Amino acid sequence: MTASTTAGAKIYIGTTLAIDFATDAGAIDDFEGDTFTEIKEVEDLGEFGDESSEVEFTAIGDTRKRRYKGTRDAGVIALVCGRDPLDPGQKKVLDAEKVKDAYNFKVVVNDAPVGGTPSTYYFRALVMSAKNSFGSVDNIVKVNFSLAINTAILEVVAAVTP
Repeated sequence: MTASTTAGAKIYIGTTLAIDFATDAGAIDDFEGDTFTEIKEVEDLGEFGDESSEVEFTAIGDTRKRRYKGTRDAGVIALVCGRDPLDPGQKKVLDAEKVKDAYNFKVVVNDAPVGGTPSTYYFRALVMSAKNSFGSVDNIVKVNFSLAINTAILEVVAAVTP
């Protein structure tokens, strides 16, 4: 398999179905049991992935700053969509912004090998904001969603189907 472009990738919103993260395989099974709705007219999927905070300590005796890895943070996705008030996926995200519950999300990358399956990412996130962006006369009206990831991101890697 080689590198691929973002073209053809899709993002979906699921429900608030609880996911048991005791094992990755069990969590993936839970995610795959959810019902997902595609969010359409996506222009930018943003970025996501774990990053550790830096924890610093300096001992008086050796005057050397030491660094440690602290809390892991999967990030906040800045999802940009061409505004479509009739799209069921965008409507679900707008509804999710109004509540305190975390929702299940799925991102499917367009990287499947010939005859195979694509890479798929699963995670839970809070929809923190939904802001309309109008711009100037020659701009598309957009809605910018902020998705705060609250769990590990589980990846099912692209595979060749036997």
